[in-house]
Amino acid sequence: MHVSIERSGCISCGLCASTCPEVFRIGDDGLAEVHQQPDSGLEDGAREAAENCPVSVIYVD
Repeated sequence: MHVSIERSGCISCGLCASTCPEVFRIGDDGLAEVHQQPDSGLEDGAREAAENCPVSVIYVD
């Protein structure tokens, strides 16, 4: 699994970081970022964050 964020569309709501903080965080610029690719134990949380992103800028491959 590979996770990415289209940061230019991020609205900094923080939902991804609160849903799966092991994978996502809010960067110094205030936008969400992937700070660790998910291992098998974090895949569900990463998918949940992507599905619930209000602007649909999180991609899971």
